[in-house]
Amino acid sequence: MDLLLAPEMQPIIIGVLIVLLLVLVGAVFALMRQSATVDVSRRLETFAGGKAQERPSEPIARQAIERIDSVVARSKQGSSIRNELARADLKLTVAEFIGLKLGAALLGVVFGLILGRASFLAQVAAAIVCAIVFSFLPNLYVSLRAKQRVKAFNNQLGDVITMMANALRGGYSFLQTLDMVSREAPPPASTEFRRVVQEVGLGRSTEEALQNLLRRVPSDDLDLLITAVSIQMEVGGNLAQILDTIGHTIRERVRIKGEISTLTAQGRISSWIITGLPIALAAFITVVNPTYMAPLFTFGMPPEAWCCMPVTSLVMIAMGYFAIQKIIDIEV
Repeated sequence: MDLLLAPEMQPIIIGVLIVLLLVLVGAVFALMRQSATVDVSRRLETFAGGKAQERPSEPIARQAIERIDSVVARSKQGSSIRNELARADLKLTVAEFIGLKLGAALLGVVFGLILGRASFLAQVAAAIVCAIVFSFLPNLYVSLRAKQRVKAFNNQLGDVITMMANALRGGYSFLQTLDMVSREAPPPASTEFRRVVQEVGLGRSTEEALQNLLRRVPSDDLDLLITAVSIQMEVGGNLAQILDTIGHTIRERVRIKGEISTLTAQGRISSWIITGLPIALAAFITVVNPTYMAPLFTFGMPPEAWCCMPVTSLVMIAMGYFAIQKIIDIEV
């Protein structure tokens, strides 16, 4: 027999969860605004290696969040999250990002309770599944933003290298060339090269600053540029001529990637449609008519239907998606 959640209790539980979600999201955004106004001495800790002085006037909650963030950021997972946030150029700490994940999971619980309101078992299963899925939405957003940023950087890199070669022929030093790129190039190239110039100005070597740039923007084209610059600094040579050759190679690679992206656009759209359409249709039917989908989540006849049919469907959908992605994934 299915245990049904009392209808009069459903609005109360959902309302409480929504209030908790709003409070959590409001707290995270309040901390984000405070993070944007942190003074210069705190931001210089990364480069100077010193410890910032404690400020008695700082809120206790903020101090607690910073301590939690310092502990979490030292872990392997926290370091990975911090690198992803840097690649996406998001002004968030690791603790604030984890807070967003918890808020997304709570929103998934609310959505699951609404989605599976046909029976108590369906509500529990939908709440758990939606909480897990929604908790990965911030990671998906950060990953997509970082990927788009790296793609934009690669598309600008050919022109940036040509700009650097012309500046070197005009008598600029390499550091002056980087500073000119940080002022003249469009973002995100200007933002990343500005960080390189700032790191060198704070005492780091040029090679170390360029390696940090490669860690923030993982790109084969950028790795080629940094390798050429490092070799030239060690053995000498005509860097401007080398940059001209590298710039031509990168521009051709970007052109070929653009043509491949155009030819595989139909396959990408097909993978999104065949993956999202069955899931979206099932969710829509469940919201409109909960009793229609309820047999899939109840112990009835046949007994294996409640588990085998949904799981098998999801596995086959995932197999189709990855198969299409493998076909359209062409390396250049």
